[in-house]
Amino acid sequence: MKLIETIRNIFKIEDLKSRIITTIGLVLVYRLGSFIVLPGINPTQLTELKAQTSQGVMGLLDMFSGGAFSNASVFGLGIMPYISASIVIQLLGIAVPYFQRLQREGESGRRKINQITRYLTVIILLFQSPAYLANLPEVAISSPGLMFKITSIMILTAGTMFVMWLGERITEKGIGNGISLIIMIGIIARLPFAVVAEFVSRFEEGGGLVMLLIEIVVLFFVFAGTILLVQGTRRIPVQYAKRIVGNKQYGGVRQYIPLKVNAAGVMPIIFAQAIMFVPLTLAGYVGGDSANNWFTAMFSDYTGWGYNAVFAFLIIAFTYFYTAITINPTQMAEDMKRNGGFIPGVKPGKKTIEFLDSVMSKITLPGSVFLAIVAILPAFASMAGVDRMFAQFYGGTSLLILVGVVLDTLQQIESHLLMRHYDGLMKSGRIKGRTGGGPAVY
Repeated sequence: MKLIETIRNIFKIEDLKSRIITTIGLVLVYRLGSFIVLPGINPTQLTELKAQTSQGVMGLLDMFSGGAFSNASVFGLGIMPYISASIVIQLLGIAVPYFQRLQREGESGRRKINQITRYLTVIILLFQSPAYLANLPEVAISSPGLMFKITSIMILTAGTMFVMWLGERITEKGIGNGISLIIMIGIIARLPFAVVAEFVSRFEEGGGLVMLLIEIVVLFFVFAGTILLVQGTRRIPVQYAKRIVGNKQYGGVRQYIPLKVNAAGVMPIIFAQAIMFVPLTLAGYVGGDSANNWFTAMFSDYTGWGYNAVFAFLIIAFTYFYTAITINPTQMAEDMKRNGGFIPGVKPGKKTIEFLDSVMSKITLPGSVFLAIVAILPAFASMAGVDRMFAQFYGGTSLLILVGVVLDTLQQIESHLLMRHYDGLMKSGRIKGRTGGGPAVY
């Protein structure tokens, strides 16, 4: 069989085999740490915390940490503080000249940005750790006090920094992008429980095996559509002028700029989910009149039409916003001009900038709408009677991250196989990652 032959070829390559074993080992360390409870916490009294993390922003944090958040684990804050710091630094790179200069300095600038990101992660942790401890049920803490808070803050901070170190080691010595892989493992860790819960639900509440098979078929098509969203690109042809250097000819060939349909990735969904949590927080400080009750009911009903309509609109808006700050047509046009490249039929300079901006606007619209549909699919799955835990895999952040990271990892494995003159993972064609090359970072 093709699959067995491919697995044999993978383990014939010593470097690839070593990387896969290293990745599995580091992932196991992360998963074991997710079940180590903070000192002074009674794990049997965490039912209240687990109920709070079933939805909203806390549910998102618990999903990204693979359940470590609701377990009050030493890895309770997971990798999200580092992701938050990375987003802040990325946004600063748009507005602050110092960070713009670092981005142009190549490898040395990248190392400096990574160092600043780590420092910012520690600062964020020093704020998030006390907030996390404040949400722990008092009955779960055996000896609350100043010493418990100090030691727990130190442990939570060290735990996240250790998870970040694991991610960097996976990127360096393993396979795939370490940070993204850790998030994906946390999501996959919930899948067996979700499948069992849905299986039990179907046989206890009705539907049986037939309904379960229909759900799996629908899930397959959702995965296929998400793969199209993640990999969809519009290729812009670029012609490079011929240059003669000595006895060699450079340029004179046509290449392509792949503009992604969904250049923003999962960030619009994360931003929109954070914004949707704000109205409920504000409603708690307002009087309990009928208008406020209606407002609270709409934003607390995650399967309601009103909530999902607002959610979808925010995702579309944030997709345009995030695409605008991450894709810079001016920089792309300058790079092409500097390297002697031009788009056939388009004048260099301002016309090229306008053309790239127009293309991005056109492809972002269907991409943002499709992203919004993917994001609200779990709500429709819940309306159709699918168990809430299993419905999360019908769309949203979890599905996009899962598909994107799997594609990136498979693309790296295939690159190793082709480099050693083995067949790829597919009979025809090549696996493309989210960026068409290296892995993307969330």
